[in-house]
This record gives sequence, C-alpha cells and structure tokens, in this order.
Amino acid sequence: MSKKIAIFVNHPQCSIQSVNGVMEALPEYSFKIFTKHHVERSFFDDVHMVCFPGGIGDSDSFDDLLRKNKDEIKKIVQQGRPYLGICMGAYWCDSFYFDFLKGTRVVQYIKARGACTKRPHAKAIPITWKGHQDRMFFYDGCTFEGGDYVTVATYAETGYTMAMTQENLGLIGCHPEATQHWFDSYNYMKEHWHHGMHHKLLNQFVKKLL
Repeated sequence: MSKKIAIFVNHPQCSIQSVNGVMEALPEYSFKIFTKHHVERSFFDDVHMVCFPGGIGDSDSFDDLLRKNKDEIKKIVQQGRPYLGICMGAYWCDSFYFDFLKGTRVVQYIKARGACTKRPHAKAIPITWKGHQDRMFFYDGCTFEGGDYVTVATYAETGYTMAMTQENLGLIGCHPEATQHWFDSYNYMKEHWHHGMHHKLLNQFVKKLL
C-alpha cells in the first residue's frame, strides 16, 4: 500500500498548479486534499506526511486559511509526522505561522544581502542541489537564517540555502514540482524546462523525509 500525503490547496496561495505538480512528481504516493475548511477529526490518522505547496500571495493569509485546522496539523507534526513545505509552505514554518523551526528563520531570498535577484517574478534561478548545478523555477522563494539544519541545495551564485531539512521538516524555496506548462508560459523560460529531472529530485527529497 502506498504512503499517503495530505496536501493543502487554496488557490492562489497554495495553487492548483503547484498541487498538480507535486502529485505528478510523486506518482508512487497517494494524496488526500484538504482546504481551509474544517476537516473531520480522523482525517490525518492515515496520513504519513503533510504538504503545503507554493503559490502567489501574502504569507499572512495563513491566519485565515489555517484557522480551522492549524492546531491539528501542529499536533501531528510536533509528534513527528513529516512536513513538506515548498515556497509558501516553507514560509509558513516560520515563527509567525506554524512555528515549527528551531532557531531558524525563513526570509525572502530577494531581500537577503547580496542576493542574485531583487525581483520576485518567475525566473530559472541558478541552484546547486547536492553538488549538481542547474536552474530551477523561482517565484519569490525563501532562504533560511540561523539554527542548525541540513542544507540540501543552495542558490548557486550566493551559497544561501535553498532547500533544507531539520528533523522531520523538509523545506524548499524554489519549485522542483514545476511542470512543463510553467516554463512554456514564459518565452524566456522555455529553454530551462527540466524534462522531469527536478521531479526526481523532489521524489528523493520526500523519500529521505519518510
């Protein structure tokens, strides 16, 4: 029986496109979708991981979107269930939101000192993932400051952490789940389509957490 991932969707903050991308990247897992509406008490009982994907919008929408399910999610993650956060989902691990991280802050990469870009718009940003250099879909992604964690990937031009794990948390600033449609939507991005390689990276990342 495949392991099950509960994945949150509320377009555009945790977008339909990002949810679909995660599902496409992780075909060996089954998914339970939940929204801002209250879930039944047993919803998370058979779930092996909780995933909050990326999207567009203000991270402060967290208070409204997670008001009804926040306490249950905090309970299962603090008990050891893995949490996968991509872009917006990574921001929501910060102390202002779920407050899962130990001694680490989640900050906008574009505001970090010496960042290779100061604009949040979509781009194929240079990254290094376990020693392999590539370009990954970026849209106002985050980096991480302070605390102890394992760096999985960096923004190649600055060395700032782009993907990391801390105990049962797995957080990614860019979008390895991006599908070909994302790249085809921007003429300047088409040449950077990863042909499924980034989906394999996300799959490996999730397996390590599970």
